[in-house]
Amino acid sequence: MKQYRHLTIPLLFMLVLLCTACSQKGRNDDKMIFHYNESGGIQTLDPAYSSGQAVIWATNQLFNGLVELDDSMHIVPSIAKNWEISEDGCTYTFNLRNDVCFHNTDFYPFETKRYVKASDFVYSFGRILDGDVASPGAWVFQKVKRNADGTPCFEALNDTTFQITLSEAFPPFLGILTMKYCSVVPKEVVEHYGKDFRNHPVGTGPFKFQLWQEGVKMVLRKNPDYFEKDEKGQQLPYLDAIAISFIVDKQSVFMEFMKGSIDFMSGVEACYKDALLTKEGELNPEYKDEITLITGPYLNTEYLGFMLKDNGKDNPLLNKKIRQAINYGFDREKMMKFLRNNVGYAGTSGFIPMGMESFNPERVKGYDYNPKKAAELLAEAGYPHGKGLPSISVAVSANYADLCQYIQHELSEIGIDLKLDVTQGAQQREMMRNYQLPFFRGSWICDYPDAENYLALFYSKNLQPVGSNYTHYVNKNFDKIYEASQRCTDQDERNEYYTRMDSMLMEDAPVVVLYYDKVVRFTRKEVTGMGINPINLLDLRRVKISRKED
Repeated sequence: MKQYRHLTIPLLFMLVLLCTACSQKGRNDDKMIFHYNESGGIQTLDPAYSSGQAVIWATNQLFNGLVELDDSMHIVPSIAKNWEISEDGCTYTFNLRNDVCFHNTDFYPFETKRYVKASDFVYSFGRILDGDVASPGAWVFQKVKRNADGTPCFEALNDTTFQITLSEAFPPFLGILTMKYCSVVPKEVVEHYGKDFRNHPVGTGPFKFQLWQEGVKMVLRKNPDYFEKDEKGQQLPYLDAIAISFIVDKQSVFMEFMKGSIDFMSGVEACYKDALLTKEGELNPEYKDEITLITGPYLNTEYLGFMLKDNGKDNPLLNKKIRQAINYGFDREKMMKFLRNNVGYAGTSGFIPMGMESFNPERVKGYDYNPKKAAELLAEAGYPHGKGLPSISVAVSANYADLCQYIQHELSEIGIDLKLDVTQGAQQREMMRNYQLPFFRGSWICDYPDAENYLALFYSKNLQPVGSNYTHYVNKNFDKIYEASQRCTDQDERNEYYTRMDSMLMEDAPVVVLYYDKVVRFTRKEVTGMGINPINLLDLRRVKISRKED
């Protein structure tokens, strides 16, 4: 009998053992139901508002777009079977499948199969730009050309040919179309329910909506008319249904997972980190017969940012040598091992994270641990051994205080006095946007699979309030290369531009790259076919469960 020695509440052990037997009762031999939990809840099932992982995961089961990403981050067909891009990079013509139909649901039954047409994409994309809808995804179509009457250039050339025209070439655009904002929806259903479409979603995805008791549970069931098949010709998905619970307490979620009531957990929480993982980031051998650990790069760069705007105050961080000294002054490898159980990769290359095609650690040299070099830079900046250097304050939320405390200790060894200003996340973000924080913790999760999404944070035309250049980094040479990269349609050539820009950032040091994140997935051994991808998108089309249940 297994003892869960690492749990924080020993009395729960007996509950696990008692509940395990109970959870096996009442199973039905003809259903495969996949269970997972969303502690933060799901706010909507309308893809127009698909911001945040919880909503994106749910809408990904219900909706499709023109294109999608495979697990290797390649753009592949979905409802569009192929496409053409004009030589000037401005016109995208998509040829659609003719066998994709919208869900036929109990609450909105179609009399006959309602097949997707190009006009449905004209409506769906136009809806994202509708000010009355107020979709947070409106920015994805900011490069779309406008007609003389102000309408966007979305055109149905016929039932199976859809065309988009941009105002200027923008090579990452095809990748942007993989986002869930760009899902197709049926006009008649959306207009019938209005804002309540969030509770009555109708899409084309592998699962269709069945039940939602907010804060209690959600059920999605297999779409019998789904258009995709596997390599052997078997229709997808394999699962009969998905059941989503909304347990808030992370300890309770862990216990449900351990007793088999939940099939899958994503990420690592403090309450079970040391129970399931070794310091090297491997699965605790104690659980090898019950649990599968799946890991891979996650397109998220965690960093500390320097605000480089000169506000007239005496700010030592405007001195590049001080910023470089901070970068050299702590051991990222040690930090990841002892504070993160190696859940992530030490940020010793550029700002572009591991998992992105243009990630190039051979050519982009970041900062490793070199206290001698850090001391030399401090002396060159006029602060030998830190003498005369004023205290430096870094704004950080409570979730990342342990990392900054570690850096604080390491920097003190070379004479840098780092103070931690622990603030609430929302307050920190607001102050960061207003350039009120000389030094702050940040992170950037990719919106679309192109390194431009990371480098845009340092383009001078993206200074607040227009964009996300929170560091107020301004470099004319960087801007010139950035603009050249956006005129380039050849991916290899564009990656070369990205490598040059990433190297330039490391030299100028507007940031301290802490680590590149890692996708961590735990599944029960009964679960097979669970893939992994660098954007941590939950795709359940090919998942199977060997046990059967209600």
